[in-house]
Amino acid sequence: MTVPRLSDAETAALLARLPGWQLRADGKAIERAFQFADFNQAFGFMTRVALHADQADHHPEWSNVYNRVHITLTTHDADGLSARDAAMAAAIEGML
Repeated sequence: MTVPRLSDAETAALLARLPGWQLRADGKAIERAFQFADFNQAFGFMTRVALHADQADHHPEWSNVYNRVHITLTTHDADGLSARDAAMAAAIEGML
């Protein structure tokens, strides 16, 4: 199934709505780093994101080191950003 890729204008509008998210150098993903007080808060955040991602069937690429979480969102079926990434980033912002 092919998912429509966001246009450059749609990507720019997405980034304007989501401060802190940055376009990856290749233009095919958005990324954000998060920092929490400790591992427990970081892991709790990851758990909330994981539960939402599973329900949405759209899973982030991410890493965690102690109190830091780095998230990358892209849609492989679109070979870049899609509305699914926009929705996921907005949902993640709501979990902070």
